[in-house]
Amino acid sequence: MPNKNHQKRSRQIIKSFKADSLKNRPLAIKIADALTTKFGTIGFLIINLTLFIVWVLVNSGKIPRIPVFDPYPYVLLITTVSLEAIILAIIVLISQNREGYINTMRDELQLHVNLLTEREITKVLVLLRELLKKNNIKISDTELDDMLKDIDTPYIERKLKEQIDGKPSAFAKNVTDPLVKVGEKVGKSLTQQK
Repeated sequence: MPNKNHQKRSRQIIKSFKADSLKNRPLAIKIADALTTKFGTIGFLIINLTLFIVWVLVNSGKIPRIPVFDPYPYVLLITTVSLEAIILAIIVLISQNREGYINTMRDELQLHVNLLTEREITKVLVLLRELLKKNNIKISDTELDDMLKDIDTPYIERKLKEQIDGKPSAFAKNVTDPLVKVGEKVGKSLTQQK
């Protein structure tokens, strides 16, 4: 029978980060998400194209009885489109930031699930080995021995941090160092020629 701590961890894992994040969004984020959903449609594109075409037709004098209010080069139209682009870009960035946060949380959850699964599988392997010993079944499997070792999570975390911080790996350094030296030689030869 699973213990209560295991059940609690399982419930926490099952909980959806996206649903939780959607519930607890601030009003500004809810508005940005709603606007992004509306603006990211073909309908919005068609409305914009229609408005721009009508604007140009009216202001080029092609539609009678409607006075020209923004003659060529359509400065008011350009200003309006620029402001719309700025506002849309900011709204999309707000939504993308939230999505990035959710993805980070989802990745963190996936890591915890993977570590928990690894622990559980290791426990099963230990129990299997004990059963084999108890039944006097000898097995020598170096791969199994490796699987029974704990994962070096501090090492993995350190390597991930190095990647995030931008520290080059040994391979990247071996590739870039010769290129840097060639660049320096070319730079020196160019300055000597002047």
